[in-house]
Amino acid sequence: MTNPATTSLLDRANLDRDQVRNEMARGLAGADDGELFLEYSQSEALMFDNGRLKQATYDTAQGFGLRAVKDDAVGYAHASDLSIAAVIRAADAVHAVRGGYQGTFAAPPQHTNVRLYGDDNPLDAPGFEAKVKLLGEIDAYVRDKDPRVRQVSVSLAASWQVVEILRPDGESYRDIRPLVRVNISVVAGSGDRQESGSKGYGGREGYQRFIETKAWRDAADGAIREAIVNLESIPAPAGEMDVVLGPGWPGVMLHEAVGHGLEGDFNRKKTSAFAGLMGQQVAAKGVTVVDDGTIASRRGSLSIDDEGTPTNRTVLIEDGILVGYMQDRQNARLMNMKPTGNGRRQSYAHVPMPRMTNTYMIEGQRDPAEILASVKNGIYAANFGGGQVDITSGKYVFQCTEAYKIENGKLGAPLKGAMLIGNGPTDLHRITMVGNDIALDSGIGTCGKHGQGVPVGVGQPTLRMDRITVGGTGG
Repeated sequence: MTNPATTSLLDRANLDRDQVRNEMARGLAGADDGELFLEYSQSEALMFDNGRLKQATYDTAQGFGLRAVKDDAVGYAHASDLSIAAVIRAADAVHAVRGGYQGTFAAPPQHTNVRLYGDDNPLDAPGFEAKVKLLGEIDAYVRDKDPRVRQVSVSLAASWQVVEILRPDGESYRDIRPLVRVNISVVAGSGDRQESGSKGYGGREGYQRFIETKAWRDAADGAIREAIVNLESIPAPAGEMDVVLGPGWPGVMLHEAVGHGLEGDFNRKKTSAFAGLMGQQVAAKGVTVVDDGTIASRRGSLSIDDEGTPTNRTVLIEDGILVGYMQDRQNARLMNMKPTGNGRRQSYAHVPMPRMTNTYMIEGQRDPAEILASVKNGIYAANFGGGQVDITSGKYVFQCTEAYKIENGKLGAPLKGAMLIGNGPTDLHRITMVGNDIALDSGIGTCGKHGQGVPVGVGQPTLRMDRITVGGTGG
């Protein structure tokens, strides 16, 4: 079997290139845009739970998706069978969607020589036995670190994806994408009470840097610390108060409450709370938000998106003014804008749509200690778990997994059950201080939209937000 890293996926499947292009041209004749997306992928997941290897999976997948874009409609057919017969059936299906429509086929994306990650397959090294041994070492380290630790779960996951994008105009694009993630979860207990903590990290590279002893020990210590902090937490107060958000992963709130609302499709359809606000003040002065898919080796980065467009550093909000949306090719054309390299899909079985890459707020001038000292009575949110957001209204609810009371400018007791409740577009105006300590998350984010999940990154500096509703169980 030929190596997909060095051989075209068409050649690997023994497909005649000219015949494939002829069928693709037939299926896409008269359309506005479209492509043949080919994919080969390998993935693995190992989980060590409570002292033993509980799960070990390995999977390979391949297939194609053929898309024809007609105005605001899409014809899409996909198959795991890489054969000319399957391509012919797909061309028949997408051509039927066109009807009598006759469009002008869009110009292809520009090519790029930028490579944001290597070709190495993380599933190749280290070997399976070495990975299992490492999981056992991490498990033993966590259990020996603190007698209050009761449960430990450690996981390694990796994927290696080869994609080729072919267009009927003869242009083709290729990308090889590694992805690795390590996660450590801990449950600590005292008497009848148990609390959890977790840390994860990863990126678009091999395992080597992530399985160094210092790397996994730092993550393990962080998971233990979070669990112990939560073990000592008191019920969170409820009411309206000032909130300080920590740097890094708390940017997930920005991603959910603001980022999705700045994706092109929601704005074209006017279902976003930000629809029609281009050029207007949508956040406090000093707030600048960007989506940047060009950061080397980051989890959310891509050399090219899933339509072949090079990723970009797209400024969305600049000094509080809405200046841009994240766009795929279809929505950009319909909105008379340029594609921004945000056309993403989960796999060959899914259509591309506007999706975030690494979305973060630019740092400001304030010292984080100054921000904390400015709050007389409030909450410091250091870490978040799940959240819910309504794109149309902008309303959100986020659960804090690590939070503290702020009393007279100092961190007080850790809090349990704190929830932040608000409205993204409204609360952007309630940001009154922006720190100078921007941090990106450690490489753990996965974003869901319309049933598709893709890896993403988030980030922000320390922020102060005034008069935010906090839900809690305390008085």
